[in-house]
Amino acid sequence: MTFPGLVDDESSTRTATRRAEQTASPERGNRRSSAPEEGAITDANGLGGQHLGIGLTLSGAFIAAFLLGHFVVEWNNQPFPTLSAVAWILLVSTALAINLTVHKLATRMPLWLFVTALVAGSAVALLDIAGCWGRAEDGIYPTAAAAVGALLMSMITLRSTRNILAAVAGLGMLLLIGALAEDRSDMLTFGPEILTIAVATIPPLVATGVARGFRRMVQRELDLVLVQSTISQPRFAVGMLASEQLARLDLDAETLLNDVAQGRTALPLAPTTAMTAAALATALRLHLIEGRSETWLHHAISESEFLGPSVTLSDPSGLAGLLSPAQREGLLLTIWLLVGEARGPAASVSLRFGPIIPTTGDGPVRRQLRFPLELDTSGVPRRRVDSETWQAIRSVGPHIDSNRDGTLQVAIECSVDNPADA
Repeated sequence: MTFPGLVDDESSTRTATRRAEQTASPERGNRRSSAPEEGAITDANGLGGQHLGIGLTLSGAFIAAFLLGHFVVEWNNQPFPTLSAVAWILLVSTALAINLTVHKLATRMPLWLFVTALVAGSAVALLDIAGCWGRAEDGIYPTAAAAVGALLMSMITLRSTRNILAAVAGLGMLLLIGALAEDRSDMLTFGPEILTIAVATIPPLVATGVARGFRRMVQRELDLVLVQSTISQPRFAVGMLASEQLARLDLDAETLLNDVAQGRTALPLAPTTAMTAAALATALRLHLIEGRSETWLHHAISESEFLGPSVTLSDPSGLAGLLSPAQREGLLLTIWLLVGEARGPAASVSLRFGPIIPTTGDGPVRRQLRFPLELDTSGVPRRRVDSETWQAIRSVGPHIDSNRDGTLQVAIECSVDNPADA
């Protein structure tokens, strides 16, 4: 049996392109909270998602093959099961048709195709339940209906978790209602019905959990790669999102000036064109101001889907921009690991820089700036902080840690080169 997960994967490039588009958009945070889950589901097909889809599809195919074999065995000495045979034919035909359609759509499953698959799966379940109706005491139970769960397994990497869970719940309820509505003189015959429901629902539920964890892992790794690109930025600079927007504004301004120079836009400017030019000038001035007030760490936190909701930064003097590349990398890794260990919706990490500690004496000590960095966490017990996190903290500077009321507090003394001596 062939299922739609066994298709060529072309989504690695698509994933990178989509990620770049999201990074380039200044409304990324708003879109992230309002966009449906289906909009990002293709990310699971890239960066190893193809192998996950193949594995889930093969697992579903093995389950379907087992159920088909059981169907042949249980009806070996029985009259020809017309409705159940039709259900199996419809199931195999649906799987083949979906596989070919998904392949033509470049491993995408639009909503209309998913709805078609659900309608066909419902028809398979109803036909199989009708074909086995009243035969429970003879040891005849639905098999094609249970195999619909195997079909859903092949769609897990193509549709959102919400869609798959709703379909699995509907399949389970349909089988349960059919089992409860059937008359039976021996209640022990209800046991195999429960086993049938479990075979139909548990494998896709487990597979959905695996796929969801995989998507989260890939999303976090992609986010970490993007955030690490801020380490090499100057002390004050625009972030990744602003850089892309600044490039677009520069192109728009250049186009407008070129149109004026070539005579395509007459002077004086029309009111609409003048308003566009004023908006471009305002946006460019705002970007210049931002570039003088926000450090690399501010951009790393605010532009990260993983760090943004949990990390707060207080650095009015921009001291984070004075950290060396090794200190920046250690601090970013520290924050990342602490947020990863956080538990509960209220978990957070707070960073406070400064003020600068006056130095006395001559020589190398005089050419160093020292300032404290207070790192407070909520929802991160000290026992959960692993050795790698402490190693990253030590790369930032000497530290003292304490644990009060379930809050881990780390005071780090940062020593950096004095920019006045550069």
